Amino acid sequence: MPDFLRFMSDIIWDSVMIYLLAGAGIWFTWRTGFIQLRYLRHFGKSLKNSVTPQPGGLTSFQALCTSLAARVGSGNLVGISLAITAGGPGAVFWMWISGLMGMAICFAECSLSQLYKERDAHGQFRGGPAWYMAHGLGMRWMGVLFSLFLLLSYGLVFNTIQANSVAHAMSYAFSAPALMTGIVLAALVFLTIIRGLRGVARLMQWLVPLMVVLWVLTSLLISAWHITALPGTVAAIVKSAFGWQEAASGAAGYTLSQALTNGFQRGMFSNEAGLGSTPNAAAAAASWPPHPAAQGIVQMIGVFSDTFIISTCSALIVLLAGHHPVDASLEGIQRVQHAMVMLIGEAGAGVVAVAVALFAFTSIVGNYIYAENNLIFLRFDTRFTRWMLRIVTLLMIIAGSLIGFPVVWQLANITVALMAMTNLTAILLLSPVVQLIASDYLRQRKLGVRPVFDPRRYPDLQLMPGAWDDVPKL
Repeated sequence: MPDFLRFMSDIIWDSVMIYLLAGAGIWFTWRTGFIQLRYLRHFGKSLKNSVTPQPGGLTSFQALCTSLAARVGSGNLVGISLAITAGGPGAVFWMWISGLMGMAICFAECSLSQLYKERDAHGQFRGGPAWYMAHGLGMRWMGVLFSLFLLLSYGLVFNTIQANSVAHAMSYAFSAPALMTGIVLAALVFLTIIRGLRGVARLMQWLVPLMVVLWVLTSLLISAWHITALPGTVAAIVKSAFGWQEAASGAAGYTLSQALTNGFQRGMFSNEAGLGSTPNAAAAAASWPPHPAAQGIVQMIGVFSDTFIISTCSALIVLLAGHHPVDASLEGIQRVQHAMVMLIGEAGAGVVAVAVALFAFTSIVGNYIYAENNLIFLRFDTRFTRWMLRIVTLLMIIAGSLIGFPVVWQLANITVALMAMTNLTAILLLSPVVQLIASDYLRQRKLGVRPVFDPRRYPDLQLMPGAWDDVPKL
């Protein structure tokens, strides 16, 4: 089974996903006027505006932290280690390129989710890819297909990955039994998800920034401790990205291909741009300023933070320890722990174990919120189905702590690719609407006024009643 899953994963990623992701990133970068570069310097102002509360939804900052909770998981540690192992240091460079393109894709999908959002029975904004497939494209069947892929990925497979990493990390650092780790993690997740969307968002707006800052500070301190090795590490990333280090041996083409594939794959797996997961959180926000593009810009901060800050910090730890011998029996999170031990001593294993436990916990909670959101689209949002989803989520956490590592990751590669292909197809078909949203926002910014989305200017858009009716008109 692992060999079959690896074969399927390689076929999908090597022949379809790389071109689809790169093409979508270039396309939306052009159609939005290089919005990720144009507004990079305005991220601070966007963050300041994102805490402004508005009726009917989460604040933009709460939506950002909820999406970061799902983004920042074991992929930021295990995934980066896998990418470097398979593709060399150059995979980090292509991870950066993936992140840069992913910011434009994230803007597109999150702006669309804001545009086509609706209110649920409790007055809370809901939306996501399934909604813009149904209302923007008029293809509800496509939204149903996407929702099923998301429930499979985020309700089942992804949770096993997170639990698997925590169990291995705790076993390596503290010799903790895998089953006990899974049970404790499942209990903490249960106590959190029963609080509902708003309760989870309030917790994540404090927990996520705290854990990110702690991990970044840890990485910076270690980098400063080994500052003499930093120039060589950065040079290795660039040289290996283009195969310059291997050119003399005639292996440049293969190395470039491996670095590019693994960098794009793990970058997308980590920052989730294009997967269609983040829009589920973005749609729940009452964006400020009241314009769909405003939430798209805020969510770009999440991709930037995940790829260029958190994942880069993890990559530096792995690469700085690269000159030390690695135990071939170690895999996944234990390789990261081994790297940390080589850099700071035996305490390093515990530091990584605590970090991955926090990352995995927030990620599983975010995954559940996404899955529950799509139950609403499928019209299965009953007390019974919600509790069934909760029970299955908890069981997958416990099972994930015991399942073999290769099987979990290969299955995740396939399910995430199916999600991404469905979502990327939808947003490419809706690219004229994305351009319209971006142009309207940029036009008002150039006029020096606060951007406000007026649906009366665009009567052809099939927007849901109550989503934008109470927005102050221009």
